Amino acid sequence: MTSEKSAESKINWFAEIRGLGIMLFAVLMFHSLVAKPFYIPSESMLPNLLVGDRLVVSKYPYGWSWASASFHLLPRGDWRVMGDTPEYGDIVIPVHPERDEDYIKRVVGLPGDRFAVVNGQIILNGKPVPQAVEPPLKIPVDGNMPCDFGLNYQTGEPFDYKVTLESGQVVCEPPTLRETLPNGASYLIIDHMDQPLDNFEEITIPDDAVFVMGDNRDHSADSRAEVWEKGLGGPVPLKNIGGRAEFITFSLDGSTSLNPISWFTSLRGGRAWSTLRPAIAKDEQD
Repeated sequence: MTSEKSAESKINWFAEIRGLGIMLFAVLMFHSLVAKPFYIPSESMLPNLLVGDRLVVSKYPYGWSWASASFHLLPRGDWRVMGDTPEYGDIVIPVHPERDEDYIKRVVGLPGDRFAVVNGQIILNGKPVPQAVEPPLKIPVDGNMPCDFGLNYQTGEPFDYKVTLESGQVVCEPPTLRETLPNGASYLIIDHMDQPLDNFEEITIPDDAVFVMGDNRDHSADSRAEVWEKGLGGPVPLKNIGGRAEFITFSLDGSTSLNPISWFTSLRGGRAWSTLRPAIAKDEQD
């Protein structure tokens, strides 16, 4: 009797490992073909994306390529399946041209466009892209948002955009502009100082590429910056784009610890489920 019970209770390790393998494969396929989570590690997309934001990135809007595969498991190649082109204002996930590193930037130039930057303003096909001054956002200062915008190279002093409200809350109020692209895509940017990337000589974007920039214009290594500057070295080939950012799932303020209570207290309010698709200017809707 004992031997029969022992035989019945024996674990089929092959079946267990096979089941686990199938589950992991299914997750990998979903992440590579449909959608995956994404974490914001830098301030290059301020004020629209904060360090600590968690996003959902969809994989199918522009078709699939080697860049679609999660963990960069596929070798680089020139192929694309059901390829499509991003629209002005899309927030996309380009892969660095040399390193297997995902960036997150906004599409500001499309295939065939003549593109330049003059004194921080995009010149698209010979026309300046409109920029309107906006009231600065009140971004709460926290562990993931220290409001550090570097030093003013003219004075050597740090830029100080911290403001204490009547409530005692400390917020960050950097100079903010609203930029509107030809299709009406409208979004906020920060451009607070003069720096070398404020000027970019005119180029014609290749037919298989797009030009991308960070919304925090003075603190973004993007298509304007050379590869040795940790930039993308010019227009990004469409085959190097791994997806489109869709919405924020939740955001952490940097105070999370091993204490389970902090898993809830560190959540930033008002950011969950915020869409990352650009607004469309009213003139374009009429």
